[in-house]
Amino acid sequence: MKLKEQHKVPQLEQPIRLQEYGIGIFTTNPTRSGFKKAIKKGLVLVNGKTATTALFINGGELIELLQEESNKKAFDFPLEVIFEDEYLAVIFKPAGVLVSGNSFATIANALEQNLKKSTLKDAVLPRPVHRLDYPTSGLLLIGKTNTATIALTKLFEVKEIEKTYHAITIGNMKSSGEITIPVDDKESQSQFTVLQSIPSEKYTFLNLVELHPKTGRRHQLRKHLHGIGNPILGDKEYYIEALLSYGNGLYLHASKLEFTHPFINQKLIFEKELPKKFKRIFPDLLNQSL
Repeated sequence: MKLKEQHKVPQLEQPIRLQEYGIGIFTTNPTRSGFKKAIKKGLVLVNGKTATTALFINGGELIELLQEESNKKAFDFPLEVIFEDEYLAVIFKPAGVLVSGNSFATIANALEQNLKKSTLKDAVLPRPVHRLDYPTSGLLLIGKTNTATIALTKLFEVKEIEKTYHAITIGNMKSSGEITIPVDDKESQSQFTVLQSIPSEKYTFLNLVELHPKTGRRHQLRKHLHGIGNPILGDKEYYIEALLSYGNGLYLHASKLEFTHPFINQKLIFEKELPKKFKRIFPDLLNQSL
C-alpha cells in the first residue's frame, strides 16, 4: 500500500482515543465514520504499526494514512471531456450507459482512464457528483478531489448549480409553465418552455421543450411531463398507452450546466449540442445553437 497522507501529533494535555483525535486531520478522510472505517481496514498506522480503534494518542506520534489498493478493473470506454482542471471535470455522458452502481460498464468506472489525476494532496478517484438516468444523454459534473466533491455536492444542495435540459414531448402543450407535482411525496418544481412544435399524425404534436428542474428528485422531469399529459418521446417507464415509441430511445438531454467554480470563484457555463436524433425531428436545429 502507498502512503497517502501523514500527520505529526503535537503535545497533548491528556490522552485521546485515536478515532476521536483523527477527525479532520486528513483531507482525504475528514469525517468520523470515514476515519473509523480506515482504521478498521488497516489503513492507519501509528509510529509504523497498524492502529486499532482502541488506541489512545498521547502526543508526539506519527499517524499515517495509507492508500487502499484497488483491484477494480477500469471500464475501457472513451469519454468526451468538455472541461477539466485539478478540482473537477465536465464530461459528456452518452445515452444508454449507467452513471454508477454495481455494474462494471458505468461512467464511474471509465473516469480514471479518461481524466488526468489531480496533483492536489486530497486527490481521489474521480467520481460523479450528480445523476443522469441510464437513457439520458448530456453533461455530467465530476469531482477529482475530496474537498471538490464535497463543495460541488453542497452547491447542488443549496441550488447554486443551474441545469438545463431539452426534451421532445408528445401532445398539445402550453407554451410555458411550472410543474409542481410532488415526486415520491416530496416537493418538486420544474419549469418548461416550448421552443417549437410540429404536427404529428401519431402524436398530434411533437414539441421541443427547454426544461429547468428547480429540485432534484429521481426521474423528476420524466414524471412531471407525464403528469401533465405530455410524456417524453421514447420514455418506456412514463408513457401513454398506444403512444409508446421504441425507435431511438429517450429524447431527454442534459444540455447546459452553470455554476461558480468553488475554488477559483469563476462563473462557468458549459453547453452540449442536442443529439442528431433531435435534429432529425426538428431539422431547423441544424442552424441554431441552444
